[in-house]
Amino acid sequence: MDIFEKYRGLIARHDRMLEAAGDPFNVCMERLISPTEAIIDGKRTILFGTNNYLGLTFDPHCIEQSAAAVREQGTGTTGSRIANGTYKSHRDLETEIAGYLGKRTALVFSTGYQANLGTLVGLAGPDDIILIDADSHASIYDGCKLTGATVIRFRHNNPADLDKRLARIENKEQVKLVVVEGIYSMFGDMAPIAEFVDVKKRHGAFLMVDEAHSFGVSGDHGRGVAEAEGVEADVDFVVGTFSKSLGAIGGYAASDHPDFDTLRFVSRPYMFTASPSPATAASVRAALECMRDRPELRTRLWENARRIHQGLEALGFETCSPASPIIALRMSDEVAALTAWRRLLDHGIYVNLAVPPGTPNGVCLLRCSVSAAHSNAQIDEILRRFGEVASEILTVADAG
Repeated sequence: MDIFEKYRGLIARHDRMLEAAGDPFNVCMERLISPTEAIIDGKRTILFGTNNYLGLTFDPHCIEQSAAAVREQGTGTTGSRIANGTYKSHRDLETEIAGYLGKRTALVFSTGYQANLGTLVGLAGPDDIILIDADSHASIYDGCKLTGATVIRFRHNNPADLDKRLARIENKEQVKLVVVEGIYSMFGDMAPIAEFVDVKKRHGAFLMVDEAHSFGVSGDHGRGVAEAEGVEADVDFVVGTFSKSLGAIGGYAASDHPDFDTLRFVSRPYMFTASPSPATAASVRAALECMRDRPELRTRLWENARRIHQGLEALGFETCSPASPIIALRMSDEVAALTAWRRLLDHGIYVNLAVPPGTPNGVCLLRCSVSAAHSNAQIDEILRRFGEVASEILTVADAG
C-alpha cells in the first residue's frame, strides 16, 4: 500500500477544488503593498482575511526596530532557549509581556501554535483532566493529545455544560484544567469568561484562556476578553500569539502561579525549538508599544468591524456571530462557498475559505477579518464588491 493511500479521499477532494476554482489554501501574495493590499494573480487585491487586526505589519517603528536587531544581532539564534538561544531581547520581551498583562511571569514561544502545545504539555499529565470547549483551535486539541491527560469536551461557550461535566468527576482532588478561547477563530464569537470563572471556582479547577484573537482587540488596554469582563486576576494561565494584532510570529504564555517558570525545563515544545529571531523579538516589543500608546487603533478596528458587519448583513449574508474583527459568513455547502470565494477573488477581494473538517459543526464559511488599517474607501469598496457578487453567491447558496 502506498504511504499516501490514507489521504486518497482528501486528495480527490482537493483536485476537485483545483479544477473548479484554483487552490484556496495556497494563495500566493506575490507582492505586499500595505497591511491591507497585495498583488494576487497579478491583480491589486484588498486583503480581507489576514488577522492583521491593528495593521502593524508595515508600521515604521516596528520595521525599524526589527531591522536594527538584524544588523546588531544577526538573522537567527541557531539554538533553543535551554541551549544558546536565550538572548537579552527574549528576557526583555517576557518582562514586558508579563508587565502588560499584569502577570508575574511570561514565557515566549517561537509560534502561537507552540504556545498552546508547550503550555498544555507543561501544565497537564496523564493523571490529570483537561476540559476543553468543543470549538477549540487545533493547537489546543493537539496539545491535549501530547499531555496524555483525560480530555473532556463541553458544549461551545456553555458554562452550564462545563459545570455539569465537572460535577461528574468522581475524584474531586484530581487536577482539572479548563481551556477556552477569548475570541474563537472561525466564528468570531466571544467566550463568557466571567461565567467560566464562576464555574471553575466552584469545582476547584484551573482556567487557561487562549487570547490569540482577542489580544490587542478586546479590553480597555487590549489585554483580551478577560480584561473586558473584569476577571483577569481569576484566569490562572493566559496564552496568546504575536501573529495577529502584533503583526509578527511567535507566542506567549503568562501566569501568576509561583511555579510557572517550571515550564522552562518540563515543556518539550519550549525546550527543543529554536528561539524567536532577534528581529521578531524587537518588532513585537515595538508593537506592544503601539498597542499601549495608540488606543485609537482599537477604536478604529471596532468601528470598521461594526460597519462591515452591518453592511454585509444588509446585503443578505448570514453572519455567524455579533460584530467582531472576525466576520464569518455561513454558506450552504462546499460548492457554494468555493464559488463565492473564487468570485470575490476575481473581484479583487481576498477572504478565507473555511470548510470541514476545519470548521465547527461541519459548516462551510467565508471567513473575513477586519483591520484597523482598512480605510473608509477600502470598506466602501469591500461592500461594493460584495454587493456586485451577492446575487450570484446567494443564488448558489440557496440552490444548495
